[in-house]
Amino acid sequence: MTERAEITLEIGGEDFDFVMDTALVTKYINGLTQANKVAPSHNLLMNAVVQDQKAKLKPLLSHPTTAMEIAGALVEEFSPKVEVVVKKRSSTLSA
Repeated sequence: MTERAEITLEIGGEDFDFVMDTALVTKYINGLTQANKVAPSHNLLMNAVVQDQKAKLKPLLSHPTTAMEIAGALVEEFSPKVEVVVKKRSSTLSA
């Protein structure tokens, strides 16, 4: 199933429209490594932003942490909201 969403983020006082889907997010997550976080963030943003806003977005991504911050906000907004609770197991062994 491919979920698709149109998301608008205000960045530096300007609105940017992004089209996200599960394939883009999967590619982004699979590209993240300990030594490689900036390039996947940059690629996600440039692939998701609508075509006529690419030129306006690109200069904003020149600082690596900005690209990561914007990508994080976009992924957070796209992600489904689920509640996850970790249950603690008893420390007593049973036979």
